[in-house]
Amino acid sequence: MNTAWWVERWSDLHPNKPAIIFEDQTITYGRLHARINAAGCWLQSLGIEKGDRVAAMLSNCPGFIELYLACSRLGAIFVPINFRLAAKEVEYTLRNCRPRLFVFGAEFSEALAGLDFGDYLPPMLVAVVGDGSSRPEALDYEKGVAAFEGKKRFLTSSTGPNDPEEAQVIMYTSGTTGEPKGAVLSHRKTFFNCLNADIFFKLSFDDIMLIILPLFHSGGLFIQASPCLYKGATMVIHRKFNAERTYADINRYEVTKFLGVPTIYRALLSLDDRQRADTSSLKVCAIGGEKTTHELLIRCNEAGFPVRQIMGQTETSILLWASEEDSLSRPGTVGRPVFHAEVDLVDREGRSVKPGEVGEIVVRGSIMMTEYWQDPVRTRETIRNGWLYTGDLAYMDEEGYFYLVDRAKDMYISGGENVYPAEVERVLREHPGIEDVAVVGIPDETWGEVGHAFVIRKAGHNLSAQEVITFCDGKLARYKWPKSVSFVESFPRTTLGKVKKHLLVRQAH
Repeated sequence: MNTAWWVERWSDLHPNKPAIIFEDQTITYGRLHARINAAGCWLQSLGIEKGDRVAAMLSNCPGFIELYLACSRLGAIFVPINFRLAAKEVEYTLRNCRPRLFVFGAEFSEALAGLDFGDYLPPMLVAVVGDGSSRPEALDYEKGVAAFEGKKRFLTSSTGPNDPEEAQVIMYTSGTTGEPKGAVLSHRKTFFNCLNADIFFKLSFDDIMLIILPLFHSGGLFIQASPCLYKGATMVIHRKFNAERTYADINRYEVTKFLGVPTIYRALLSLDDRQRADTSSLKVCAIGGEKTTHELLIRCNEAGFPVRQIMGQTETSILLWASEEDSLSRPGTVGRPVFHAEVDLVDREGRSVKPGEVGEIVVRGSIMMTEYWQDPVRTRETIRNGWLYTGDLAYMDEEGYFYLVDRAKDMYISGGENVYPAEVERVLREHPGIEDVAVVGIPDETWGEVGHAFVIRKAGHNLSAQEVITFCDGKLARYKWPKSVSFVESFPRTTLGKVKKHLLVRQAH
């Protein structure tokens, strides 16, 4: 169940098979295995031992994959850090996970300039990938690894996972409602996520997967990269997303598998025919990470992106998925449970709800996180009686298809009635003058709570607050109508595009 072992096996069986294609550079499985060995030796030379944390703030690059796999082989815990975070947020993450080593890309030196890495307890080593860092205390990652080229790791009995439940990765959540939480993900979880992705993507040894999602997130690392390593497939890795280059590389490398969030697909669809390229090699495309409209699914399929939906979270990776046919024929569904997991809907007392009734999505099985890092209180709140409570509200039809309603924390109660903002938002997005909308619950003396809509107008539309409110007439029960409206230029969002509603609630007060 160790991802690094998979690379070693493929390097024995097919050493010349391309594992990674990055900026016109091809890295074979044989070469990747050698680099993992060298990186592992370098880590051990720095005193990194089993259970130590190694944090990495890197853009998508081969070095990210090397470090991830070298840590996996040694039994060290890999901590990927979102490179879009502000310096204070990075500092919080580092002080929370207390790594022995922090590796960052030279391009992030300026963003990290205000942090004093010398006052960390326990002491933290720092290394940089690339040229241009102004930190004299930083080790040179490339020089360090190169010094051990051709050498095998000096393994001892304490290295590597003896138990599949041992921690492999700590991945921090986006923190839409407060401080980020470090989800502790085991080797077993990664393995069963790979088995689910294998089935979902219909992965094979001959597949070529284009990865443009950031590897510091579950989508890039656990839904794409790790399953590719398990199957011996090839990854085409982009440092960052560019719509024209995405089309070009799908055509150039005959990419067969692809995953993107709705924002990415919208950008791809916005290009005219002269900017696009042939996408006929694509066999499976996946879409997830934020709300997807039925219209977008139709447009994707018409444009040569055969999309199937996925739904999950950092703590579980993929939970639900819907085929291309189901996504189109059952508007609004996010599908049925993945093969290797139990998924249910429960009420506030933890009892299963009937088809058509709204409940919270819960999951148990080998795809669950182990805990939140050093946070037993929030761990107990999330994992109860063996079930992980996702915080997502949904209902299920008679055939077992799930339909998302909202986040449990976003729901508010107005006059004793539950109101799900996502339902209101779905209706308001149908207005021809509304580009996007976010609804939150705010205190009200009469009703307890009422809805407040934050609206982004479409260009050229001079929409009034009253028009927004009365658009709900005949479409929603009156208690669901927003009682007030604010017009804004944009929403505060996480790196995955999710609206930070807790910040909007503050604005509404």
